[in-house]
Amino acid sequence: MPRWSIAAATLGIGLFAATSAMPASGTATTNPATAAVNRGVVQLATGGSAGISPRIAEDLASITDDGATRRLVALVGKAALQDISDMISQSRAGGAANARVTNRGIDIAIVQADALTYAKDQGLFPGIESSLTYISKLYNEEFHLLARKEINSLKDLSGKQVNVDLRGSGTAITAAYLFDLLKLPVTVTNDSPEVALEKLRSGNIAAVAFVAGKPAPLLRGITAEDGLHLLPIPLSPDVLNAYVPARLNSADYVNLVPPDQAVDTVAVGVVLVAADLQSIPERYRNLANFVDAFFTGFSSLLAPGHHPKWQDVNLAAELPGWRRYPPAAQWLQQNKQVASASTPDDMKTIFSRFIDQRRQSTGGPPMTAQEKDNLFQEFRNWQGAAPPR
Repeated sequence: MPRWSIAAATLGIGLFAATSAMPASGTATTNPATAAVNRGVVQLATGGSAGISPRIAEDLASITDDGATRRLVALVGKAALQDISDMISQSRAGGAANARVTNRGIDIAIVQADALTYAKDQGLFPGIESSLTYISKLYNEEFHLLARKEINSLKDLSGKQVNVDLRGSGTAITAAYLFDLLKLPVTVTNDSPEVALEKLRSGNIAAVAFVAGKPAPLLRGITAEDGLHLLPIPLSPDVLNAYVPARLNSADYVNLVPPDQAVDTVAVGVVLVAADLQSIPERYRNLANFVDAFFTGFSSLLAPGHHPKWQDVNLAAELPGWRRYPPAAQWLQQNKQVASASTPDDMKTIFSRFIDQRRQSTGGPPMTAQEKDNLFQEFRNWQGAAPPR
């Protein structure tokens, strides 16, 4: 049996047909030259190399790119609000405008959930709820507050300079919310994380705030000689109403946290957000195919070799107040059991159960455990993933 047939028969997973992925007829026709350049391409806006989203993009590309019909192109976004603005401009531009250019816009972006809330609450983009949808909630990212050695508590930061990344960034939004909840008056600066870290080392600023999944690449090169440490965030009821409690330990940052201690902090969820591309059929279809490949191959991201933050992802988790991208909602509806499988072992159990039920219903002899293992391995190889451990 061909590998595609094995996958489709055993787990009921198939590519979205073009007719199901396409929006209603009557939309603008894409220029042939543009279509050739962008065939199968989905563009993803990530944060910079100081955080983990570029690595997450690499992992996504590893399970979605097939070398012919799908390709994920990662772009470094400037800031969360700019990425949101870029996606909304794509949603509202329509097919006719985009058909005249070969330069593509952003299809999807990794955005902090509180940045979406901020944009909606502040009315920055009227009608944002109809212009953006979400594919999936992803993982949580931790709030890091890195300070010089003479800063022993948040009280010591009062009135001092604290860098919060660029204006409109996810970190800037989270820091503003958090410092307000903590009633901490600081002087905000807006350098990039890399520049701010050097200013912190030289004593030009007192602290650097940074939201990133732990361990953050930005902090990888810090040594004990730098004289820096992570400040704990008081977990007051107001803070815990807004954010999830989290901890940073020496396993995360060996040179910043003593082995027998932990630093309390908070975390904020990040979301894979999609532009509304219904008026641009080719890009809509590309994105639908990307979602199918991402969700179908998700379990392979839980295997060793991928970022550990994938272990925190629940594809079926909902984002209250926002609409899910229709092909993503369709996939989850059609593959409920697979979506709920949180580890490769869970998926293997579902696979085995399905084989037993199918053999029984067709009157075939039961498979041995070894035969099922071999067949499951073939399915995993088809996914392009390592076998579960």
